[in-house]
Amino acid sequence: MKIEEEILQPRFTSPNQKAVVNLMFTAGWLASKHQDFFKSYGITSQQYNILRILRGQHPQALSATEIKARMLDKNSDVSRLLDRLITKNLIEKKASLSDKRASDVFITDAGFELLNTIQLRQEELEGIMVLSPDEASQLSDLLDKCRG
Repeated sequence: MKIEEEILQPRFTSPNQKAVVNLMFTAGWLASKHQDFFKSYGITSQQYNILRILRGQHPQALSATEIKARMLDKNSDVSRLLDRLITKNLIEKKASLSDKRASDVFITDAGFELLNTIQLRQEELEGIMVLSPDEASQLSDLLDKCRG
């Protein structure tokens, strides 16, 4: 459906304004779809992002600061997200040997298992956007260009 129909706004002041509005609307739509998908696994998309970051770093640990720097959503409350993942036994925190003020964060076996389970439905998640591989590459290139 066209953005004009989605938000019931027939005109925009410029093609750039339309693109920005469309991008913001689509980002919200996509975030909502991801939240619905991850809800069935008892996690949020931000928690999933943390688990993927830790899996990619394994077997090394990361600090909360390093995790936040790598997250897609830079406004996330990483401490709260980590606490919830600890409660779910998906990650663990240990006192850092190199910096007494920091903690080292690791993914647990349960965290790996959850990611493996989600991976079985990864195509379903990626298929939310009905684009061909070429279109997806083109969109990604255009988004990179937007960020300069």
